[in-house]
Amino acid sequence: MNTLLFIPDVVAEYTNNTIKSRVGLEEPAQSFCTGLNFLNNVVDYHHIIDCILIDEAQFLTKDQVTQLGEIADEWNIPVMCYGLRTDFKGELFEGSGALLAIADTLSEIKTICDCGKKATMNRRIDGDGNIVVDGEQIEVGGNDRYVSKCRKCFNK
Repeated sequence: MNTLLFIPDVVAEYTNNTIKSRVGLEEPAQSFCTGLNFLNNVVDYHHIIDCILIDEAQFLTKDQVTQLGEIADEWNIPVMCYGLRTDFKGELFEGSGALLAIADTLSEIKTICDCGKKATMNRRIDGDGNIVVDGEQIEVGGNDRYVSKCRKCFNK
């Protein structure tokens, strides 16, 4: 399929404009900022693309989620969004909340906490492995900065 790939600019700087999986797959992607209008950006491509994939979709704005919904509805282009539901404080990201509200289908990728239960939360850690409870909502990092936890372990 001819897929149009997008990654948020804050992540693109960290990944060199590349979507990277944890198993080693990677593919170049277009970066987007909070001001990007997806309708205007995709209009030139909509006749030649089969789908749109957004990585780190939690960084979308509510308006951008609405635009992506319009692309799916009006142009019949499937839009797949992958991202986190909540931040390291357990609060919804704007984009995640908007996606939860309008998505046709929600699929959860299961992760396991250290205790063996289903992980639904993300803990931010510092360079020494200490839990971080304050700070900006957005701080890019992978397994070196975030660990998946079940709600019980998250709240300890």
